[in-house]
Amino acid sequence: MLIGHPHSGLVNHTAFDHQRVQVSDGVELAVASTGSGSPVVLLHGFPQTHLMWRHVAAELAADHTVIMPDLRGYGDSDKPADTGLTYSKRTMAADVVQVARAFGHDTFALAGHDRGALVAFRTGLDHPQHVTHLASLDVLPTLDMWDVMHGTSAAVGFHLFLMAQPPGLAEQMIGATPDAFFGHFLDVWGAGPFPEDVRAEYLRASREAVTSIVADYRASATIDVEHDTVDRNAGNQLRMPVTVLQQDWGAALGFDARALWQAWAADLDHRTVSCGHFMAEEAPDVVAAAIRDLLKR
Repeated sequence: MLIGHPHSGLVNHTAFDHQRVQVSDGVELAVASTGSGSPVVLLHGFPQTHLMWRHVAAELAADHTVIMPDLRGYGDSDKPADTGLTYSKRTMAADVVQVARAFGHDTFALAGHDRGALVAFRTGLDHPQHVTHLASLDVLPTLDMWDVMHGTSAAVGFHLFLMAQPPGLAEQMIGATPDAFFGHFLDVWGAGPFPEDVRAEYLRASREAVTSIVADYRASATIDVEHDTVDRNAGNQLRMPVTVLQQDWGAALGFDARALWQAWAADLDHRTVSCGHFMAEEAPDVVAAAIRDLLKR
């Protein structure tokens, strides 16, 4: 259900329309949209909001309806208390389908970055009848991520282990200095600084969502692992055409990212992108072109 609602803050200066969409259990997501034509849903990563897609969306909007929710627990979307399943990628995937339906679309192309890519991955596995094409930006599927994070190379993912702990410690530590914690990733994962107002918006949104962001990450060490293990043991794969864009960090960490993705996606286009982690903002033309190429398959 679409609920008219003005969106506050910096993103009002974009050409996006803003609504609140009710999904399961009365949870409402803040959703930005633009353009017209066949639908493309874009899911943001950590520690960001839908704002990360502003450049890509502007390009795709020429001939696509671009739908950009803040994931549950992020940005201006609701942040419900965690029951163990609340922030599972399965629950968040169901949100994606409901958001698309609220805009009148039963099938859609889907692209996700970082955490949003994990939601996109689960959406493709759970709802293949709805997802026509799938793009993943700079992440590995959850099981593969945990498999490759070992030894001293795992230090790059220290936040994964911190937020995997039982409720309490991570929330307290991050909540004590949220701007330093979230700002660390904004500063070291990218190839250059964010515009000052964009960085400030990401920090605002993140400091207001410490508990739910931790719950999202905790789910990836618990319930998401269970769900993905069932699919891997059953040999389930993504049925739609899949494009994966990644930095060349596989070589440094000692794994073959293409091979890991190939096990999940038979129809795979795996590309290495020469930029930092925040590729939708650092190389939006490359990302938009890759999505357009995907939609032709």
